[in-house]
Amino acid sequence: MNAAQIRVLVIDDEPPIRKLLRMGLSTQGYDILEASNGKIALEKLAEGPALIILDLGLPDIQGHDLLRMIRGRNESVPIVVLSSRGDEAGKVQALDLGADDYLTKPFGMDELLARMRAALRHQLQVQGERPVFRAGDLSVDLVRRIVKVGEREVKLSPKEYELLRVLVQHAGKVLTHRFLLKELWDELTDAQYLRVYVRQLRQKIEADPERPQFVLTETGIGYRLRAPD
Repeated sequence: MNAAQIRVLVIDDEPPIRKLLRMGLSTQGYDILEASNGKIALEKLAEGPALIILDLGLPDIQGHDLLRMIRGRNESVPIVVLSSRGDEAGKVQALDLGADDYLTKPFGMDELLARMRAALRHQLQVQGERPVFRAGDLSVDLVRRIVKVGEREVKLSPKEYELLRVLVQHAGKVLTHRFLLKELWDELTDAQYLRVYVRQLRQKIEADPERPQFVLTETGIGYRLRAPD
């Protein structure tokens, strides 16, 4: 995807952060829109950003409320949330409300660019619904329900496959424990069930389950499947 074709809305009330993002993203060819508060951000949505970077700490509209408003107007635009260090509850709430990813301040520009690319790829994947997912040696044929690592076909239990299918459908995006429990069981189910199935899935698809390359842990938040190649 050509960055020059991508308009990014940066929502942050701190001028130094907006300047940092404007300079860093502009040099990569992104077209930048800026908003210093929630009211301006809602107005800027009319200019059709392809991706939004949202700081949760805004002066006029609480960040999670603004996220809910944005999702009410646009269900698919990728949103990368910026949050303060240690605010795990805030990150989880943002992801449950529809954010695609998060970064903790302070952050590096290279990491932000990587998260943006993953979020944009995820959006394209959802729109295209590719029948075969590939990331490294892992391939998942969603039509024939065939999972392979290299040339080796992997046999999964029905629940292991359902877990992998959900991860594939949202590859590159952080999925919270609550989201996965709701998709696979009942969100009231103990999260230990999820950890057990993640461990079993890793045993079957990872070369080293203790150092996973595909199913990645977001500590205290959930899991992320490596973005497609």
